[in-house]
Amino acid sequence: MTETSLDKLAISGGSPVRTKPFPDWPIFGKEEEEMILEVVRSGKWGGTNRNKLPELERKFADLHQAAYAISTVNGTLGITVALQAAGVNPGDEVIMPPYTFIATATAALIFGAIPVFVDVEEDTLSLDPEKIEEAITSKTKAILPVHIAGAPANMTEINRIAKKHQLVVIEDAAQAVGAEWEHKRAGALGDLASFSFQSGKNITSGEGGMILSNNKEFAEKAWSLANVGRIPTGAWYQHERIGWNLRMSEFQAAILLAQLTRLEEQCQTREHNAALLNQYISHIDGVTPTGRDPRVTRHAYHMYMFRIEKGMTETVDKQDFIRKMNAEGIPVTGGYVSLNQNRAVINEMKKWLGKEKIYNCPVSETACEQEIIWLPQRVLLGTEEDMDDIARAIKKVMNSYRI
Repeated sequence: MTETSLDKLAISGGSPVRTKPFPDWPIFGKEEEEMILEVVRSGKWGGTNRNKLPELERKFADLHQAAYAISTVNGTLGITVALQAAGVNPGDEVIMPPYTFIATATAALIFGAIPVFVDVEEDTLSLDPEKIEEAITSKTKAILPVHIAGAPANMTEINRIAKKHQLVVIEDAAQAVGAEWEHKRAGALGDLASFSFQSGKNITSGEGGMILSNNKEFAEKAWSLANVGRIPTGAWYQHERIGWNLRMSEFQAAILLAQLTRLEEQCQTREHNAALLNQYISHIDGVTPTGRDPRVTRHAYHMYMFRIEKGMTETVDKQDFIRKMNAEGIPVTGGYVSLNQNRAVINEMKKWLGKEKIYNCPVSETACEQEIIWLPQRVLLGTEEDMDDIARAIKKVMNSYRI
């Protein structure tokens, strides 16, 4: 049987390109087990009986070239705390991209700060600096770039604009553990940053987050907000402001310390396999890898993104493409709904504004609806043979639209 005949057979329900699984996630071993047992036996379990937590915060800060680290319950509330620590108040506007997880917006909306959606660069899907200044008003207090998929946004231009207009920059670095912009680590690129350790992230403790900063004042306020309004040098019942209990536990810290021991090797594997996919996909008609700014000197690859080219979107329906890829044994997904079109976000903004506010972000909208395909980060921990299977499946599915 010819290759073309095999392609037709698979697309019509025959043998898929791949039947074996990709790497499981999370990856764990004796390191996590031993660390957890240490915590159990220590009797120090919470976020105030600190043993592993200071070690984790120090190592994570050092890894990202930051002076201060504050562990939190999750990355979402990490953004909330970072915004408030930097002086953002209810009614203030926060510029952010619409191509991101809903938490970027809800982290602001939870206390009444208002998202202002600015469209993304077509190539990278990161916040487009050329569109930021036209969105700045007298109410703008912060810019919240997202390091989408693990590639830092254009922090050079974003910081320049922020300095010009006296705005704070909060990095949503949820997907960017270990990433770099011009050889400087994510988390040390703005005024504050928030990382996530949720179940799917490149290192995980199931839930959890980390705030980083090189600004002592911001860091101490963030610590206070996450520790019931206490101050670092104060007494136990000395509450200087209204804060919350947003502390991480010792169990989570133990798991993350173990996870960090594999991070460097995993980063290198993800980069290697992503480069292979870039090479393979660039030779398949109708699809292309998303762009990478050359100033991204390290990509964390929380996911690998490629796109159905504009000339093919009338022929290739994105959801049909995903269904066929899944049938071939490749776990692709379609990603986000553009947040400027998310009804829950629109309705919540209306509560605070008293009127409905709709933003037009055509690049993000088209990417979400027609073009962008995701592969999860665990897939990039596979073998070169696994990457070949992915490419063969993409080629097969694309060929099916030409028959």
